[in-house]
Order: sequence, then C-alpha cells, then structure tokens
Amino acid sequence: MPNLWIVLADLIAILTLTYAVYFRRHRRREMLLAYIGLNVGVLAVTTVLATSTVGAGLGLGLFGVLSIIRLRSSELAQEEVAYYFAALALGLIAGLQPDPAWIAPVFSAALVLVMVLVDSNPVHARYRRQVITLDAVYPDEVQLTARLEELLGARVRTVIVQEIDLVRDMQRVDVRYELLPDAAAGAAPDRGQASGAARARLVTAAPAASHDVPAGVGQLQ
Repeated sequence: MPNLWIVLADLIAILTLTYAVYFRRHRRREMLLAYIGLNVGVLAVTTVLATSTVGAGLGLGLFGVLSIIRLRSSELAQEEVAYYFAALALGLIAGLQPDPAWIAPVFSAALVLVMVLVDSNPVHARYRRQVITLDAVYPDEVQLTARLEELLGARVRTVIVQEIDLVRDMQRVDVRYELLPDAAAGAAPDRGQASGAARARLVTAAPAASHDVPAGVGQLQ
C-alpha cells in the first residue's frame, strides 16, 4: 500500500508550487491544470509501478509509450519549462515511496523552496528579454542600442542581431534589458503584467508612419 502521508505531502507541495509560487508570479491560468495534471499523473503511474509485481521492462515500456505523446501548445518560456520539471520531479519523488518516509516530504519541500527563492530573486527581477522587429536597419550597434533603449525605456544589456533584410528595410534583434529603478518600482509585481506594459510602450512609442519604429512586437520568451 502506498504511504498516504507521502501522497498528501506531494499534493500540498504541487498546490503550493502552482498557486502560491507560479500563478502569483506569471498569471497563466491554463498552466495550472498542466502542472497539477502532470504531477498527479506521474505520481499515480509511479506509485502503481512501485507497488506492483510487474517487471522493470514493462514499466520502462509504459514510460516509453507515454513519451510518444507530444505536447502541442503555445511556446513556453524557460521559467515555465522549469516548473514542468519541478512538477515532474515532485510526482516521481512521491510515487517512488522512498524509505524512510520523511525523505519524500523533505526533498519536495526543498524543491519548492528552491523555486521560490530563484523565481523571486530581486537581483534579476528587473531583467527582461524580447525579440523586436524594426522597420529600419541600424548597422551601428551604438545607434541600435540607443534606439532600443528609447523604445523600451530601459537599459539594454545585450543585443543579438538575428536578421537584417535590406530589401524590406527590416531588422530583427534579440534584446536583453534591465528596467530602470523608477520603471521597476512602478511596474506590476508579476512578470506577465510587466511584459504587457512593455509591449504597450512599443506599440505606442511612435506613429506607424515613422521609418524607425518597430513593425511588430516580439513575444516574450
């Protein structure tokens, strides 16, 4: 029989991770079901395999079948991929029913604590990344950086030119920037609202007739 206290500890951990940590920071409601469903599914399958008499070959084959399923969804940010791995790890830890029983709750709590500390670290809380398409070409990096800082109202740290199209007079750049202290203080507490404000600034930065305004706003990644 599975240890119900370990199962309960896993449910508390995944609910804390999704609602108290992830949703408070990133505000994507549809990801809550994905994370909780993944965690509970992995917990159920691992518990059945750990407590049954089936051979290891059958268990590995079952996980091989499950791995064939492709997740078709919108592009995920790297932070959301990290939460996927955390939800998977919590389910595996609880499903394997380690002995002694305190190991699973302790490691689950440690994993949740690490996610809280890293995702809410004030050192990198002001840093953002966007892919921006400009309908003007800036061959000089100093001019390009100045234009991006004007559009974003932030301090540009790194610019990577992804594409230059001289025929259509277009330039696509991957920009990593830091919000200024005043902008960061007035920004929303979660990243989703902050990124939305940045997109709004890009759209309204200048009239569409201007030659050096972004033709499209890149998506946060």
